[in-house]
Amino acid sequence: MLYQTLFIISTLLIIGCSSEPQQKTKAILKPKVKIEVPTFNADSAYAFVAKQVSFGPRVISSKGWENCAIWLEKKFKTYTSTVILQQAPINTYDGKNHTLKNIIASFSPEKNNRVALFAHWDSRHIADHDTKNQNKPILGANDGGSGVGVLIELARQFSIKNPKIGVDIILFDAEDYGQPENSDFPIMQDSWCLGSQYWSNNPHKPNYFAQYGILLDMVGAKEATFRHEQISFYYASNILQKVWRKASRLGFGNHFVFESANQILDDHYYVNTITGIPTIDIIEYDPATESNFNKHWHTHKDDMDNIDKSTLNAVGQTLLEVIYTE
Repeated sequence: MLYQTLFIISTLLIIGCSSEPQQKTKAILKPKVKIEVPTFNADSAYAFVAKQVSFGPRVISSKGWENCAIWLEKKFKTYTSTVILQQAPINTYDGKNHTLKNIIASFSPEKNNRVALFAHWDSRHIADHDTKNQNKPILGANDGGSGVGVLIELARQFSIKNPKIGVDIILFDAEDYGQPENSDFPIMQDSWCLGSQYWSNNPHKPNYFAQYGILLDMVGAKEATFRHEQISFYYASNILQKVWRKASRLGFGNHFVFESANQILDDHYYVNTITGIPTIDIIEYDPATESNFNKHWHTHKDDMDNIDKSTLNAVGQTLLEVIYTE
């Protein structure tokens, strides 16, 4: 009986086990594909800044401005076939008439998922924060030239390895022809950022929209620090955090500081308020200066001695990481 009982119990156990539902097969997790992000070439970016400066001050309607515009358009055409020169008549605070030139280079223009990268390519027509020769134009190596130099290097990288998303590089004209504080002319509202105002109201493509935008302004000085500018934080805090976290993980925390800074009226203000594209401004913030800008801001010392390759690299590599991991 004991044998039979054991046999019956063992049989029931076997039947019971076999009648239980089989465990679900665990989902097979696909291994994460490692994204190869290109290496930013700071030497190349530095050379692009130097080339712009070699034309002299790039003040709208000047000879240096005209020659630089030709060079920029040709340079972008070596990296993409989609280059647009957007021209429009403008009036400046001093009563002068000009024709501005915004320069746009697009990569994968057929893609709807896009990011816009901005900078201004003109330079200040006066040295209003210098102690001498205040009425003469400046070279603008950092203020204008540095952002453009970084973006040209990015364009070169995009031509070698196309990102998964579409990218538009948009260079604004007449950003720095704003009315100075001690001007004798009648006050002109919105006298700054004329190129971005025009583009925002007249995009280069009908119904143009990007997921977000990043503006570069004064991104080349030695030991420059970038903080959370408040217009950027208000309109695009998630983009601001994403870029700063990328920079921190790459080891550029000495440049990208997790601190708030005052709001700055720059091209991104008009992009945000007119187009609705959430856009941040990567711009130097120096708490030690009265203006909180670079110490050579709007002076004749904003030349190539004011440009540092390590700062260009920090900004450029961060942007490559952001773009290629989208």
